[in-house]
Amino acid sequence: MSGASAAWSRRDRVRFAAGLMAGWVALLWLLEVADVVSGHALDGFGIVPRTPSELVDVLPSAFVHFGFAHVAANSVPLLVLGFLAALGGIRRFAAVCALIVVADGLGVWLVAPAHSNTAGASGLVFGLFGFLLVSGFVERRPLGVLAGVLVTAVWGGSILAGLAPTQSGVSWQGHLIGMAAGVAAAFVFRRRPARRELRA
Repeated sequence: MSGASAAWSRRDRVRFAAGLMAGWVALLWLLEVADVVSGHALDGFGIVPRTPSELVDVLPSAFVHFGFAHVAANSVPLLVLGFLAALGGIRRFAAVCALIVVADGLGVWLVAPAHSNTAGASGLVFGLFGFLLVSGFVERRPLGVLAGVLVTAVWGGSILAGLAPTQSGVSWQGHLIGMAAGVAAAFVFRRRPARRELRA
């Protein structure tokens, strides 16, 4: 592959990652508009813990929010962290997101307080933070390490605050489980260096 082709390939990846995350965030806002118009009918897609019928809401709960302030709080970090993670490859990004959303949803279903209803993209946001934080070190990639340092500098304080169990109305359990799932995803989906063929 020529240098020009490689450059176009990188540019296409950047454009696709940006378009993907812009579309993702736009979808969250459209769903919240639909939720408001319908009298908050979509809030029922949140997860009520330890209720077997609620297991079907593990995936949709990551796309539903409780008001515009809620979706606004998740939009910028999801856009930026998702974009950075998607630059590493769309297939891997999809697998990472799927692992985080499913693990976080199941974890919330298991450990969330009784009579609660949990929804929102923050579990995925915390998961992508955890993924970006450690993947560079796991794969020994300088750019990945730099990305982890940068996202920590920008969002580290708010991430720590989101893990505190003292905030009323905030699922710190979902945040913690999401972050742990993101760290696990960095190991599960790490890039392995190509084998070197040595002639004896």
